[in-house]
Formats: sequence, structure tokens, C-alpha cells
Amino acid sequence: MTTPDETQPARAVTPVRRPEDSDRSLRPTSFEGFVGQTRVVNNLQTWLKAAEASQRPLDHVLFTGPPGLGKTTLATLVARVLGSELVMTSGPVLERPADLAGMLTKLRRGDVLFIDEIHRLRTHVEEYLYSAMEDYRIDVSIDEGPYARTVSIPLQRFTLIGATTRAGLLSKPFRDRFGIQERLVAYDDEELTEIVHRSAKVLEVEIDDAAAELIAARSRGTPRVANRFLARLRDVALAMGGKGQGIDTAVATKGLEMLGVDAQGLDDMDRRILEVLAQSPGRPVGLKTLAVATSEEDSTIEDVYEPYLIVRGYVRKTARGRVLGPKGYSLLGITPPVAVSVEQGKLFT
Repeated sequence: MTTPDETQPARAVTPVRRPEDSDRSLRPTSFEGFVGQTRVVNNLQTWLKAAEASQRPLDHVLFTGPPGLGKTTLATLVARVLGSELVMTSGPVLERPADLAGMLTKLRRGDVLFIDEIHRLRTHVEEYLYSAMEDYRIDVSIDEGPYARTVSIPLQRFTLIGATTRAGLLSKPFRDRFGIQERLVAYDDEELTEIVHRSAKVLEVEIDDAAAELIAARSRGTPRVANRFLARLRDVALAMGGKGQGIDTAVATKGLEMLGVDAQGLDDMDRRILEVLAQSPGRPVGLKTLAVATSEEDSTIEDVYEPYLIVRGYVRKTARGRVLGPKGYSLLGITPPVAVSVEQGKLFT
């Protein structure tokens, strides 16, 4: 029996594909297969072609926007087009500069370092990135106390891609170091319908146009939500009729009802938030109070639920807190206070 030569470099292992792996392959594998975000995709392709033509690494990239719109997918596609290795991590994981230094020193020229939730980097870790991004070097302290000294370690020219749902939490010096900044926006129903059809083919389940449109209309403008709904509706179809059962309007309606998603795309937590605000009509409710009343983390309310409710007009955000918006009163069948009606009337004149 032979043993591996320990002096040989480690080789990549390609796992055998299993049937359940299809659930993990809903992400497109090329820019041509990426639906939506047309401006962002076109811009990225332009910047990539320019980098290739000048034979230089791509500038650092910052993706901003609500969760589930494709920031991680775009980072993966960028690395694929560059033919570079993609190293993935997230802000909360990088607690110390040493955690980051190990990754940076292993990067080769042109590699891509992707940091998700980059707004959650600790300040001293963020500042440690400044010299790495601009001068492609890091300073490492040797020893401690009066004998401490700093050694500067050069880095290969790499591309940092950051993704954040809260760009406002990034310091200006940090944000300005990203040469490419792109904001992703919510998808329209037509784009989501196309994504649902594509994902259904990957999952090997039949779906008719009406059912796909129903899923798209209730997916909050987010592909991740649409794919989650589709996966669960596939299970409903399998439970109802076996492997040959496709997803039609009846299956889609039943499945979405089981998930607690109504015709407006609102789920139980959305409705709970609206009900709490309705208990104080016309009076702002603070985020902390809202979190306690709904038994949910304030950051989850602000990052996950609130954006959709605000965009759709169900909730308004003020300096003092949250109040019901015009559609919120209408949905709950509540007549807004006179003062609120007059104020909201002025907003739309």
C-alpha cells in the first residue's frame, strides 16, 4: 500500500455528484445566466474586460443592497471570469487582525477575497485592511513591550469584494477604498418569474406559468425568497401526487398558505409588526420597543422585514420611530388619525 508523499502539494478533490446536490446549484454559473440587475452586470463585464485588457487585477468591489439579491453570486461569477481562486469569509468571523493576515498572505496575484457582511468587521480589523487594499502590504508586530518591532510583509495584488446590507455602517475612508461600488435593487415580477422557471428546471420539477407568476408576485422582489418558496412547493407537490406531480396554481396557493404568505407577500412576522404599530396609530414606535413586542432581534427587523414594508408603503420610518404607512392602514382596515391623513396627503401632492 502506497502512502501519499508528504512533500507533494495538496490536490483538489472533486466530489461525486449526488441527486440532492441540485438544491445547491440554483445559482447561475455565468453572467449570461444571471437574471436581473442589468446595469450592475453590464458594468461588471466592462470593468472585467478593462482589467483583462490592461493585464491588471480588478479594482476592489463593494456590493450593497438588501439580502438575497445576488451579491455572493456576483462575487463568485467575478472570480470565475478572472480565472482566480475565490476565498470566502464574513465580517463576524474576522475578530482579530491575525485572522485576516493569514488569509491575505496566502492570496496569489489576481485572487479574490470575498467578505460578506463586511459592515460587521471590527474597527481595528477594518483599519488593518487599509494598507492591504491600497499598498498591498500588511504590518505585523513582532514581540511585545519595549522590544516590539513591526515587520512589513508585501502582498500579491488581489481583489477584495465586500458585500453589505448596511452601507451606512461602513466608515467613509473604508468605503472610498473600493474603486467599484454597485448597489443591487429589488427584482420585478417578470425577472422573478424567469428565475422561478430556471430554478424549477434545475430542481427537475414542472411548473406552469400561472404558478410561477404567483410565486414571483409574493417573493418580495428577492430571488432567494422565490427559490425558497419553490423548494417548499416542490415538496408539497411531491406529497400530494408523487414524483410526477408538477406545481400548478392549486399547489402554489396551498403551499404558500402553508408558509403563511398572503397575497401581498407578507408573512406572519410582517403582519405582527403592522399589528404592533396599529396599537399606537399616529404615534412612532421605537425599534427596540418593536423588537420586544414581536420577540425578534431589532437588527433582523431592520435588515430583513422593514425594507419591504417601507418600499411597499406599509410602514414609514421617522426620526422618532416607525408608524403605519397609507397601505398599512388600508390593509388592516383602520382609518388613520386625522393628523396622519393630512400629513400623508401633503406627501403625495
